[in-house]
Amino acid sequence: MATITGPLSGDARNTVAEALQGALVDLIDLSLVAKQAHWNLVGAHFRPIHRQLDKVTDLARKHMDLIAERSVALGINPDGRSATIARNTKLPQPDGGWLEDGKVVARITETLDGISKRMYERIRITDEPDPVTQDLLIAVAQDIDKQHWMFQAQS
Repeated sequence: MATITGPLSGDARNTVAEALQGALVDLIDLSLVAKQAHWNLVGAHFRPIHRQLDKVTDLARKHMDLIAERSVALGINPDGRSATIARNTKLPQPDGGWLEDGKVVARITETLDGISKRMYERIRITDEPDPVTQDLLIAVAQDIDKQHWMFQAQS
């Protein structure tokens, strides 16, 4: 069996691994939460919010793949299994059933705010050990912040 190694070791590797895994969990669950809201959305503002939730899902999926591939490039195994995501997510989960558009906007705004704060902490802690990972996390934060603004403007 092949072994994948990377340029980091010791504390640097552990710090970066934790940051990447946390980002992966946030992004995978964001894609699930946004899609759940997308499918069950109702209300007068259905159409634009429905479309915006697809954009959130797309950005989460794009970035989660880049984050996971960065992990692998560093010799770190990304863990995107459903049990891992369920056990480690920090995202508030949507209620079951139909979801009123105003409540979805408020919940997604809150969710994106939490992810943004965690991304900024990950950006801070990866500055020294791995600026390449930091750049990826900055790109994630940029897209999350944009969507946060767009949802926040609707509340």
